[in-house]
Amino acid sequence: MLRFLTGGESHGLALVALIDGVPSNMPLVKADIDKDLARRQLGYGRGGRMAIERDAVDIASGVRGGRTLGSPISLIITNKDWPNWTEIMDVETAPPADAILTKPRPGHADLSGLIKYGFGDVRDVLERASARETAARVAVGAVAKRLLAEFNVTVESAVLSIGAASTDKGVAVPGQGLDADKSPVRCLDEDAASGMQAAIDEAGAAGETLGGVFEVAAFGMPVGLGSYTQWDKRLDAALARALMSIPAIKGVEVGDGFRLAERLGSAAHDEISYSPDKGFFRSTNRAGGLEAGMTNGGTLRVSAAMKPIPTLGKPLMTVDVVTKAPAEAISERSDVCAVPAASVVGEAVVAIELANALLAKFGGDNLDETKRAFDAYQKDSRL
Repeated sequence: MLRFLTGGESHGLALVALIDGVPSNMPLVKADIDKDLARRQLGYGRGGRMAIERDAVDIASGVRGGRTLGSPISLIITNKDWPNWTEIMDVETAPPADAILTKPRPGHADLSGLIKYGFGDVRDVLERASARETAARVAVGAVAKRLLAEFNVTVESAVLSIGAASTDKGVAVPGQGLDADKSPVRCLDEDAASGMQAAIDEAGAAGETLGGVFEVAAFGMPVGLGSYTQWDKRLDAALARALMSIPAIKGVEVGDGFRLAERLGSAAHDEISYSPDKGFFRSTNRAGGLEAGMTNGGTLRVSAAMKPIPTLGKPLMTVDVVTKAPAEAISERSDVCAVPAASVVGEAVVAIELANALLAKFGGDNLDETKRAFDAYQKDSRL
């Protein structure tokens, strides 16, 4: 089983990740991870932080000579902004009194976190609750993608909407995710992309923020990852949890999702066909490649809805936790829109769950073992 933990604060020394369960002898180099870290930092509507950070990973353990060792893989992403925060974020010395934040933002972890953990400074919450943490998960996801690539599985994404501007043009075939990367908003529809950029400009000028929807697709999926036998083995549930764990995500769909609730049964399911050259197949994919918690051999499709970022240029009203008086919420440096970046994070968490499901199904301490089990299963599954 693949498992991982991340650590680190937004303006601390570094973000770190520890990954356990990756088979030995899998090719892995720094560039495999850095390319996705760079993709996460792109996107129209990003804030000033992205002009400071140039995320890159240091692989501290678990890899030797460009191949995994089967031992835990340690990843470190140094925060370039750390020198500007050494006094405020010092691990031993209390911060200056004028740096303490007491005005929690509506829509953020600030107030609940203060109450839950017994803090008096909002920064004690926001530093870890920040979406900056997702850089570590993108690094973990890049390792998972590298594993999936050994089995000809690719994970890609595209933005479907930002604000009121939308399209139904998602990633239809492998490789279109690269085309999405060429768009400032990671959208495959040029007309819709122009509308999205205009909406971001308008929101930014008004001190507002915007959310949207992105889709993640996985190609080359084998049949039978996940299980129907217990609730916690269902792959669709694991994917929903992973996507919902991304900051600001408020909804997840599998395949046609909520639209299926409006249809008759005959228009909601994917009829099964068979041919000697293709085996079992479906000509539609309303289920998004998942049925009863298992992959069915179709392209896996999931989408997620992101709310507007709660840090506004024109802050909402809140209450000062010390004086209890009405006040404007704190205003940290932030993005107007981070949906394009969130789509890259979505790829990462989906890849992690798929890699975990693949290893749960096929096992193996080294990559050759896993491949032998995978190849034998693929041959037998054609019936």
